[in-house]
Amino acid sequence: MTNRRAWSVMSLLAAAAVTVSCVQVTAAISEQDLESWLAAYGAAWEAKDPAQVAALFTENALYQETPYAEPYRGRDGIASYWASVTADQADIEFRSEVIAIEGITGVAIWSANFRSIAGDVSVGLNGVFILEFSDTSHVKLLREWWHAR
Repeated sequence: MTNRRAWSVMSLLAAAAVTVSCVQVTAAISEQDLESWLAAYGAAWEAKDPAQVAALFTENALYQETPYAEPYRGRDGIASYWASVTADQADIEFRSEVIAIEGITGVAIWSANFRSIAGDVSVGLNGVFILEFSDTSHVKLLREWWHAR
Protein backbone atom coordinates (compact mmCIF):
# COMPACT_ATOMS: atom_id res chain seq x y z
CA MET A 1 0.00 0.00 0.00
CA THR A 2 1.42 3.38 -0.92
CA ASN A 3 1.91 6.01 1.77
CA ARG A 4 -0.74 8.21 0.14
CA ARG A 5 -3.29 5.38 0.08
CA ALA A 6 -2.38 4.39 3.66
CA TRP A 7 -2.99 7.95 4.89
CA SER A 8 -6.27 8.12 2.99
CA VAL A 9 -7.47 4.83 4.45
CA MET A 10 -6.41 5.88 7.96
CA SER A 11 -8.32 9.17 7.58
CA LEU A 12 -11.44 7.34 6.45
CA LEU A 13 -11.19 4.84 9.28
CA ALA A 14 -10.90 7.70 11.76
CA ALA A 15 -14.06 9.28 10.31
CA ALA A 16 -15.83 5.94 10.49
CA ALA A 17 -14.72 5.45 14.10
CA VAL A 18 -16.21 8.83 15.06
CA THR A 19 -19.48 7.82 13.43
CA VAL A 20 -19.53 4.43 15.15
CA SER A 21 -18.75 5.95 18.54
CA CYS A 22 -21.91 8.10 18.25
CA VAL A 23 -24.19 5.14 17.49
CA GLN A 24 -25.23 2.26 19.71
CA VAL A 25 -24.24 -0.83 17.76
CA THR A 26 -26.88 -3.54 17.88
CA ALA A 27 -25.47 -6.01 15.36
CA ALA A 28 -22.22 -5.90 13.46
CA ILE A 29 -22.06 -6.50 9.74
CA SER A 30 -19.66 -9.05 8.29
CA GLU A 31 -17.29 -8.73 5.36
CA GLN A 32 -19.66 -11.01 3.42
CA ASP A 33 -22.60 -8.69 4.23
CA LEU A 34 -20.68 -5.70 2.88
CA GLU A 35 -19.45 -7.58 -0.21
CA SER A 36 -23.01 -8.74 -0.96
CA TRP A 37 -24.36 -5.21 -0.61
CA LEU A 38 -21.64 -3.81 -2.88
CA ALA A 39 -22.31 -6.52 -5.49
CA ALA A 40 -26.03 -5.71 -5.46
CA TYR A 41 -25.28 -1.97 -5.71
CA GLY A 42 -22.93 -2.58 -8.65
CA ALA A 43 -25.46 -4.82 -10.42
CA ALA A 44 -28.18 -2.18 -9.98
CA TRP A 45 -25.88 0.53 -11.35
CA GLU A 46 -24.85 -1.62 -14.32
CA ALA A 47 -28.55 -2.34 -15.00
CA LYS A 48 -29.40 1.37 -14.61
CA ASP A 49 -32.18 0.36 -12.21
CA PRO A 50 -32.95 3.15 -9.70
CA ALA A 51 -35.60 1.07 -7.89
CA GLN A 52 -33.07 -1.74 -7.39
CA VAL A 53 -30.55 0.74 -5.95
CA ALA A 54 -33.17 2.35 -3.68
CA ALA A 55 -34.19 -1.08 -2.33
CA LEU A 56 -30.69 -1.41 -0.82
CA PHE A 57 -31.45 1.47 1.56
CA THR A 58 -33.78 1.99 4.49
CA GLU A 59 -37.00 3.91 3.90
CA ASN A 60 -35.53 7.07 5.50
CA ALA A 61 -31.89 6.64 4.38
CA LEU A 62 -29.55 9.51 3.62
CA TYR A 63 -27.30 9.36 0.52
CA GLN A 64 -24.56 11.98 0.50
CA GLU A 65 -22.96 11.89 -2.94
CA THR A 66 -20.15 14.33 -2.12
CA PRO A 67 -18.86 15.59 1.24
CA TYR A 68 -20.52 19.02 1.16
CA ALA A 69 -23.65 18.21 -0.82
CA GLU A 70 -27.09 18.07 0.73
CA PRO A 71 -27.95 14.35 1.01
CA TYR A 72 -30.67 12.69 -1.02
CA ARG A 73 -33.37 11.61 1.41
CA GLY A 74 -35.26 8.34 1.51
CA ARG A 75 -35.71 5.68 -1.13
CA ASP A 76 -37.66 8.06 -3.39
CA GLY A 77 -34.88 10.67 -3.28
CA ILE A 78 -32.22 8.04 -3.95
CA ALA A 79 -34.20 6.52 -6.85
CA SER A 80 -34.76 9.97 -8.38
CA TYR A 81 -31.05 10.77 -8.12
CA TRP A 82 -30.07 7.45 -9.70
CA ALA A 83 -32.59 7.81 -12.55
CA SER A 84 -31.05 11.15 -13.50
CA VAL A 85 -27.38 10.24 -12.98
CA THR A 86 -27.51 7.02 -15.04
CA ALA A 87 -29.62 8.46 -17.88
CA ASP A 88 -26.49 9.42 -19.84
CA GLN A 89 -24.48 6.27 -19.02
CA ALA A 90 -23.97 3.15 -21.14
CA ASP A 91 -21.70 0.09 -20.94
CA ILE A 92 -21.30 0.49 -17.17
CA GLU A 93 -18.72 -1.58 -15.27
CA PHE A 94 -18.50 -1.36 -11.47
CA ARG A 95 -15.85 -2.82 -9.15
CA SER A 96 -15.37 -2.52 -5.41
CA GLU A 97 -13.13 -3.65 -2.56
CA VAL A 98 -13.86 -3.80 1.16
CA ILE A 99 -11.35 -1.77 3.16
CA ALA A 100 -12.66 -1.98 6.72
CA ILE A 101 -15.61 -2.90 8.92
CA GLU A 102 -16.31 -1.66 12.42
CA GLY A 103 -19.64 -2.64 13.95
CA ILE A 104 -22.38 -1.40 11.60
CA THR A 105 -20.02 0.72 9.49
CA GLY A 106 -18.26 -0.45 6.35
CA VAL A 107 -15.64 1.32 4.24
CA ALA A 108 -15.06 0.39 0.61
CA ILE A 109 -13.27 1.75 -2.42
CA TRP A 110 -14.91 1.50 -5.82
CA SER A 111 -14.33 2.29 -9.47
CA ALA A 112 -16.68 2.58 -12.40
CA ASN A 113 -16.22 2.89 -16.13
CA PHE A 114 -18.96 3.83 -18.56
CA ARG A 115 -19.60 5.63 -21.82
CA SER A 116 -21.31 8.99 -21.78
CA ILE A 117 -24.10 8.69 -24.33
CA ALA A 118 -24.37 12.43 -25.07
CA GLY A 119 -20.64 12.97 -25.52
CA ASP A 120 -19.77 9.45 -26.70
CA VAL A 121 -16.71 9.53 -24.44
CA SER A 122 -15.37 7.05 -21.90
CA VAL A 123 -15.63 8.08 -18.26
CA GLY A 124 -13.74 6.54 -15.35
CA LEU A 125 -14.52 7.22 -11.71
CA ASN A 126 -12.81 6.23 -8.46
CA GLY A 127 -14.51 6.61 -5.12
CA VAL A 128 -14.89 5.71 -1.47
CA PHE A 129 -18.00 4.74 0.47
CA ILE A 130 -18.57 4.94 4.19
CA LEU A 131 -21.77 2.98 4.79
CA GLU A 132 -23.81 2.71 7.98
CA PHE A 133 -26.09 -0.31 7.98
CA SER A 134 -29.41 -0.70 9.80
CA ASP A 135 -29.30 -4.48 9.28
CA THR A 136 -27.13 -6.80 7.20
CA SER A 137 -28.64 -5.75 3.86
CA HIS A 138 -29.92 -2.16 4.18
CA VAL A 139 -27.90 1.03 4.47
CA LYS A 140 -29.22 3.98 6.47
CA LEU A 141 -26.39 6.41 5.62
CA LEU A 142 -24.08 6.49 2.62
CA ARG A 143 -21.26 9.03 2.49
CA GLU A 144 -19.33 9.08 -0.76
CA TRP A 145 -16.22 10.70 -2.17
CA TRP A 146 -15.45 10.30 -5.88
CA HIS A 147 -13.47 11.84 -8.69
CA ALA A 148 -13.16 11.38 -12.44
CA ARG A 149 -9.95 9.84 -13.72
